[in-house]
Amino acid sequence: MTSQDCQLILSTCPDLEAAERLASRLVEEGLVACVNIVPQVRSIYSWRGRLERTDECLLIMKSAAVRFAAIEARVRALHTYELPELIAVPISEGLPEYLQWVSDTASAS
Repeated sequence: MTSQDCQLILSTCPDLEAAERLASRLVEEGLVACVNIVPQVRSIYSWRGRLERTDECLLIMKSAAVRFAAIEARVRALHTYELPELIAVPISEGLPEYLQWVSDTASAS
């Protein structure tokens, strides 16, 4: 296991209930080891030619990189947004024991 075997995955949800529901399912299904939910972020973005301002919840997920395709499929199936944010960021460094736990937890399924 190396740090490159793990990744952070970012997504947003419209509210805390949706964020907790999605996070719980992904953890229960063994796709991610852990999800941090930041309860309120302000997103400003362009959507269909309009400037939008939305309060959302940010999900910060930790997983094994090999699980991204399965995570993508579940997020597409479970998310309430027409086009959910789903961005994976490789982890370049981290506490080796923590990264081993992430890798072991999210690779077991």
